[in-house]
Amino acid sequence: MSDFSSARTEDSDLALARDGDDAAFTRLVEPLRRELHAHCYRMLGSTHDADDALQDALLRAWRGLVRFEGRSSLRSWLYTVATHTCLDTVERRGRRAMPVDLGPSSDRAVVGEAPLADVAWLGPYPDAGLAEGPAAPDARYEQREAVELAFVAALQHLPGNQRAALLLFEVLGFSAAEIATTMDTSVASVNSALQRARRIVAEKVPSRSQQRTLRKVGDARLREIVAGYSSALESGDAETLVALLTEDVTWSMPPLTHWYHGLAAVTDFAVRVPLTDCPGWRNLPTSANGQPTVASYIWHEGLGGYLPWALNVLTLRGDRVCEITSFIGPDHFVPFGLPASLPLRERDT
Repeated sequence: MSDFSSARTEDSDLALARDGDDAAFTRLVEPLRRELHAHCYRMLGSTHDADDALQDALLRAWRGLVRFEGRSSLRSWLYTVATHTCLDTVERRGRRAMPVDLGPSSDRAVVGEAPLADVAWLGPYPDAGLAEGPAAPDARYEQREAVELAFVAALQHLPGNQRAALLLFEVLGFSAAEIATTMDTSVASVNSALQRARRIVAEKVPSRSQQRTLRKVGDARLREIVAGYSSALESGDAETLVALLTEDVTWSMPPLTHWYHGLAAVTDFAVRVPLTDCPGWRNLPTSANGQPTVASYIWHEGLGGYLPWALNVLTLRGDRVCEITSFIGPDHFVPFGLPASLPLRERDT
């Protein structure tokens, strides 16, 4: 379909939607739903919060469509509505945390730790629907770069207005003037917020993104790393696991508060807990936050199968794993479309 025909179709659907045609409204927003959801995740650090925020934002847009005057694109207007919805959520709930935010690392394995339920934890994001490259010509970040764990975790250290300004400018390619209109403020205030936000993010995010690292590593080596991690976990092979890691590797497991830094501490934890004390593992490769991920299922004797346990998001430096973030809990598996259980294999009997 030509750009002219597409514009006419959008204008027609917009007129119908303003008259109360919800099917026309659905046709208007459906092509933008995935990128709006990713924006909500970047703002909020939680897939579940992003679900709620997007639903709320589209309801607000539907009810307020008669006030959309067409001075900006529909896409820009929907981002304005979604951003304000997320800012309301940030004001109510505050920021999401990672274990590293709560205290120093542990030198030795902590066994039998109870999850900390009163902390709003950062969660993983299913990135299968994200496109490659930037969301707009003027954007600094690629779409997948902008959901990488380090970037989203850094955003959580920003006040809501700085978070929104940085995302709208660097990820979505809005101008400072457009952001000022979106956030009902001045261009000077936007530029000030951007300056402060960039400084904090630069302190917390590596200069080389995971997307650049993964492209340099290559698909074949990446498959070897994921397969090696999975095999080591399933067979209890500490030597294979350690060979994949950098000297300064970290391992964290939200909602557990203890985390480990350095090869000695990580090895002690790995040997004492997942490689020894756990009853058995099966793993599936997947992708979260634009990064290689291993979905780990743990053996459940009573059910005679493997149940969801954690999504292990791997962060690479060169062709070694420098960070493992294990998001524990079966609820994380649902947005990824992963199986609710895995059966016993012949080799397990």
